[in-house]
Amino acid sequence: MIYNIDKTQKESAYMQLYKQIRRDIVNGVYKYGSKLPSKRLVATETQVSVITVEHAYELLRDEGYTESRQRSGYYVIYTSGELVPVSDNKETLKQNNYHNVNTEFPFSVYSKTVRKVLSEYGENILVKSPNNGCRELRQAIASYLARSRGIKVEPKQIVIGSGAEYLYSIIIQTLGRSRGVAVEDPCYEKIKKVYIANGVNCEMLKMGSDGIKSTELEKAKSGLLHVTPFNSYPSGVTATASKRSEYVRWAKERKGYIIEDDFDSEFTVSMKAADTLFSLAPECTVYMNTFSKTIAPSVRIGYMVLPLNVLEEYEKKVGFYSCTVPVLEQIVLAELIENGDFERHINRVRRKKRNNKI
Repeated sequence: MIYNIDKTQKESAYMQLYKQIRRDIVNGVYKYGSKLPSKRLVATETQVSVITVEHAYELLRDEGYTESRQRSGYYVIYTSGELVPVSDNKETLKQNNYHNVNTEFPFSVYSKTVRKVLSEYGENILVKSPNNGCRELRQAIASYLARSRGIKVEPKQIVIGSGAEYLYSIIIQTLGRSRGVAVEDPCYEKIKKVYIANGVNCEMLKMGSDGIKSTELEKAKSGLLHVTPFNSYPSGVTATASKRSEYVRWAKERKGYIIEDDFDSEFTVSMKAADTLFSLAPECTVYMNTFSKTIAPSVRIGYMVLPLNVLEEYEKKVGFYSCTVPVLEQIVLAELIENGDFERHINRVRRKKRNNKI
């Protein structure tokens, strides 16, 4: 065990430690079922506090790399293989329940931002939006994804649309109906309806306690896999780190694509949001999210991030479609993201959820 904490870095000590241990777990230094070194031992060797080590270990547990066993320690449950069973520890796999917390964005802040945008942009707000969305919003989203989700992309990879359902249709027209799409079973009903309405064959893959069952993935014949890794509706299942790795392997083996629907992920109560599939495999993942939960249901703005190798196909097949979101709404949202109001709201809700944790 050789872990180094650089106290001159801006990154916190527990995040440095978390990343180094996670690297060793993924690379097989710590095998499935093996026990991590004691917190006290790691603290002594890295010259940090036991609390710092505990923060790192809790992040690993939250993301499904390890599980904690009472009076025993932390054990690795991550596996990139297909034959090792995933832990059925109820404490690891259960979905946390919370008291109802109001997640809607403060109206006073939103209305103030609308007035500011109207004042600063004037009649320029009446111009037609570029087909893939306003540059200001695409740039703001790219910066936000880089600092909050570890997704580093160019604004040209981002496409703005009026909600997830519209973007599902755009994805299918870009990647091709003939591929077929595999969907979680159960899933949000509209996902299946939109794909069927677009003439796509849907395969329903049964969910287990950690994500889609491995046996279901193996027999699937589709070339596209639509998943909601965080808090899938209505099952409430969040895919473990092992299962996310399995999804990526599935796509690469059949030269297919993953459609990652990251709805509601911002409101995780974990200290760090789980790694996205896009950050693990940007060449074969289309990342999607909306602002209907983080701002308000009436804000019909969604976006998708396309792999660089899909951009040309997108431009050729559907790049002529006009953007379906008014310029005013796009610029207001860009301002909320850029001035920090959006992330301050996210952090407030997450703190409330932690305080309401059962």
